[in-house]
Amino acid sequence: MRDLNRPKLFENRLCYRLLNVDAPSANHMSLDLTLGNMCYFDMIDVSEALAHEAALVAVDSGGAVKSNSFTLDRLPFRRLVGDPFTLGSYPLMLSVSTLTVRRSSAGATFLLLRRNPAKVAIAGGMLSVFPTGVFQPASVIPAPNSPDFDLWRNVMREYSEEYLGNPEHDGDGPPIDYDTEEPFRSLDAARRAGKIRVYCLGVGIDALNYVGDVLTVAVFDDDVFDHIFDAMVQENEEGDVDREVFLFDGPTIERLLTTQPLAPSGAACLYLAREHQALLS
Repeated sequence: MRDLNRPKLFENRLCYRLLNVDAPSANHMSLDLTLGNMCYFDMIDVSEALAHEAALVAVDSGGAVKSNSFTLDRLPFRRLVGDPFTLGSYPLMLSVSTLTVRRSSAGATFLLLRRNPAKVAIAGGMLSVFPTGVFQPASVIPAPNSPDFDLWRNVMREYSEEYLGNPEHDGDGPPIDYDTEEPFRSLDAARRAGKIRVYCLGVGIDALNYVGDVLTVAVFDDDVFDHIFDAMVQENEEGDVDREVFLFDGPTIERLLTTQPLAPSGAACLYLAREHQALLS
């Protein structure tokens, strides 16, 4: 990847690794995650090999999918990795993908990002919910003492980068002061006031490359969305904001799921959010 087609964002940064998920029971509605440390290239070494092996088996020289060719006996590396749900057996990098819904008296809407294959290592050319980003520290302070060891703070940093075009917090700088720096101060205040509501839809693993995702949705009151993202960019370090403003309703989501190339995590967010549309809109 480095020598043949290096993405713009391609650095071996510290990331948080998913080791275990305790699923909710009937009377326990939260997910308990066990996390460790890994590096970004640990994921690349496994996930890219899995994806390229699958493509070699399933796609012919013209790019067409070959029927009945994708069988486990023809995937030696995938067999070596083993059961993807034995989380501690391979470096399972964790990202956070967030469907952002703007709710107003006129209805609920959302935006999607077209991921630029020249800028990203995963899901290039596809539509995706955004912000989405690897769960990783913004500074070199190790977890669990890092102020960045927090899913909501990770989402806020991605809003800062992907919605407002601010420089990426790449791990080399000092810790972020989330209480005073913008847009973190405003995002936190709006969430505490109930004008941003964040829900976890679940945790998933991409079937192609075994990358993990915490699937979330953030519902913004329109005045908060318009104020915080008044200077929203139309192009960021990962791609371009699609020109269409999508209605957050069943027919629109069904159209996207059936007619558009969606990143797997984005498709999962949309599918699950549709199941809970009454609560979210």
